Amino acid sequence: MKQKSRRDFVKLSGLTLATALVPLSNTGAGVLKKKNELKLGLASYSLRKFSQTQALEMTKRVGLDYICFKSMHLAMDASTEELKSSAINAKKTGVNLYGAGVIYMKTKEDVDQAFEYAINAGISVIVGVPQHDLLSYTNDKIKEYNIKVAIHNHGPGDEQYPSPESVFEKIKDLDPRFGLCMDIGHTQRIGVDPIEAGKAYFSRLFDIHLKDVNSATPDGKTVEIGRGVIDIPGFLEMLLNKGYTGVAGIEYEKDADDPLPGLSESVGYVKGCIKVLSQ
Repeated sequence: MKQKSRRDFVKLSGLTLATALVPLSNTGAGVLKKKNELKLGLASYSLRKFSQTQALEMTKRVGLDYICFKSMHLAMDASTEELKSSAINAKKTGVNLYGAGVIYMKTKEDVDQAFEYAINAGISVIVGVPQHDLLSYTNDKIKEYNIKVAIHNHGPGDEQYPSPESVFEKIKDLDPRFGLCMDIGHTQRIGVDPIEAGKAYFSRLFDIHLKDVNSATPDGKTVEIGRGVIDIPGFLEMLLNKGYTGVAGIEYEKDADDPLPGLSESVGYVKGCIKVLSQ
């Protein structure tokens, strides 16, 4: 593969960014959409200050086809009717509601609720954090419901699952539908290379929280993708080379009150990288 410079990625991502910022009223469908080899989505926590309807519309506007709902967009105690209608609403917007989380599971009742929630919303992946003593019980539920569970690593300060390795070591001998949602920002903040972690635990890599951080330290903060210290082109190239089939969900935690500009820039940069890498 021909070596590409950062300038190449920035140049190509600029067109995608520009189209993402065009108002919906001027484009009808939102943005120019191009096929690529990765499924790009959104971790809806990025839009935590907005309603479910707004979050879906904004996800579509920036050119993403998949969404993983956090509880502020679909409450854990939502009725069966509300869960089913949310999936329908997402589909009508042109967005695939594929996942939910992060869902914390501290009791068996929490685990039961998570699986009922997922099956009624038509969700195929639960991004969850089951307590260590609930892993066996969660494993049984995976077999019963045929729904994947991807444990999310939270980096420095997380006593249960700080790193991708800490997840893998707990689930490697469990059902193959028990895996990892790797948050590459938290991975980088704990001093682990996301690319190497992705390679090492690829067999259980079911979901990704794709982001960038301003430093590879515990106090690193989320920034627009492409402006931080993570080797985003290298990480995406690893996913493409290994044939990743899950969703890479962009999580933009910065600018909660006005996330669209930074989120659009991040999507544009990622799409630009993929375009260059696919040449």
